Amino acid sequence: MKKKVFVFFPDGVGLRNFAFTDFKDIGEQMGFDITYWNNTIFSLKDNLGFNEVKIEDHSAHPLLPIYSRARKRAELNVSRDKFNDSVYTTYKFPFNYKGVKNCLISLYTKCLVGLYSSEKGVVKLRAKINKLERSTSKYKYCKVQLEAHKPDLVFCTTQRATQSISALLAAQDLGIPTVAFVYSWDNVPKAMQVVETDYYFVWSDLMKQQVLQYYPFVKENQVFVTGTPQFEPHYDTSLKETRVDFFKSNGLDVNKKYICYSGDDETTSPLDQYYLEDLAKAVRNLNSKGENLGIIYRKCPVDFTPRYDAVIEANKDIIAVLNPIWKQVGSQWNQVLPTPEDFKMLYNVCEHSEFVTNVCSSTVFDFVTHNKPCIYYNYEQPQLKKGIRDIGQNYKYVHFRSMPSQEAAIFCTDKNNLEGLIKQVLEGKLSNVETCKAWYQIVVGKTPTQASKNIWNTISSILK
Repeated sequence: MKKKVFVFFPDGVGLRNFAFTDFKDIGEQMGFDITYWNNTIFSLKDNLGFNEVKIEDHSAHPLLPIYSRARKRAELNVSRDKFNDSVYTTYKFPFNYKGVKNCLISLYTKCLVGLYSSEKGVVKLRAKINKLERSTSKYKYCKVQLEAHKPDLVFCTTQRATQSISALLAAQDLGIPTVAFVYSWDNVPKAMQVVETDYYFVWSDLMKQQVLQYYPFVKENQVFVTGTPQFEPHYDTSLKETRVDFFKSNGLDVNKKYICYSGDDETTSPLDQYYLEDLAKAVRNLNSKGENLGIIYRKCPVDFTPRYDAVIEANKDIIAVLNPIWKQVGSQWNQVLPTPEDFKMLYNVCEHSEFVTNVCSSTVFDFVTHNKPCIYYNYEQPQLKKGIRDIGQNYKYVHFRSMPSQEAAIFCTDKNNLEGLIKQVLEGKLSNVETCKAWYQIVVGKTPTQASKNIWNTISSILK
């Protein structure tokens, strides 16, 4: 008899990995009965023809946001003290004291943080959050759905969504095994493990070691290294278009060599538009010396700001805008959802660009799968002033310590050097590709093409 697995989407971030790749097809070929347990406003049935069970009750306990924020800050305080490392303080967002309501919320949160900033305190905070979520109508609603459909296992596509807590508690209370997939390469040190499940699937040995390091209540036999489906499409050569076809369909000049500028979200890089402007100036200078270069600007899918518009307009002769093919289906950042078509777009942007340049983005890994270098900007902009975040702190984060050496990326530490770095990369005199491949293996794991299969094999072993 086929084992029934609920693939649970608490929000839209997992769609790219688990709905638009071959993940479902591989699972079905291996004999699983797959139902998507869908908490998003994106209909998997209407859009993709998938078997789905929709969660219509989205209630959460009113105190959940406060307790969740307190939990995160308490965990970061524990890490700061345990590892004697101030980097964990930089992961905190500032409190909001605008208005009476925000003042009261911030003060209450600070009290909770003060009370629970210890390993035992964090466990108590998590227990309190679970108690709050068990009291919600959503918990009861999800329990009824699970009792009706009787899945053998619930696979949660991200560990960081508070919307998943009540649903997973309902499964656990019914004795249904639960698995959480750790979604992103930087999530574990940043205290973004919101849920507690029976098992955790991670990208690599590094991520497994981090889960055990930061979460002492998780045991080694609960954590499995599977890889991530995130990069699997880069190995699917059926997505590849010829240079002529790709350039023609996107209005690019086939005689130009293009550099990709991969935009960042406003939190990570608040002055990101000025790095694009620096690149445009460098390209213009090189073109005046005989080069024929252009820029492909691919924005961050969840950046809705107009901050790049003036730079793009002033340089429209050299900047081509190729936006990610994502759909906005709601007002929140996690309601901007990828489409299957964007896999092909990203594949060909990587394939037909000379290299990528950005502020600390994981697109370094997308491009290295196509043997393309990456330049990271790591200098301050003159527009930096008090209250604006310096991008330099990004490179001090724990996930950047996984670099086998500083040569895993090409760092531009002075805008006056940018033109020279571009010239050296174009001439093949400077590259980070080989060292970055070693970094990619550390972060992504040793079998980047087998992640979906590894996940289903591991689910199979758990169910046995």
